[in-house]
Amino acid sequence: MREFVGYLLTVYIIILFCRVVLSWFPLQPGTILAQVNRVLFDITEPVLRPFRRIIPPVGMFDISFIVVIFLLYILRDVVVSG
Repeated sequence: MREFVGYLLTVYIIILFCRVVLSWFPLQPGTILAQVNRVLFDITEPVLRPFRRIIPPVGMFDISFIVVIFLLYILRDVVVSG
């Protein structure tokens, strides 16, 4: 069970990275990438939004993503190692 939760956390981390990578590119509405971006946004925004309220952006960089990734890695290590 621990390995499964660790696997899910790893998948979520990958989804977060995919969202960030897609945010670097201009997406045309109606394209497949725009639809993928919307799904990734819907999956990740509920986790990122509370951190954005607490952590202000640094210049034009949203560092809440880095904090969430860091916390998810710690959580995954704690869950998997027991």
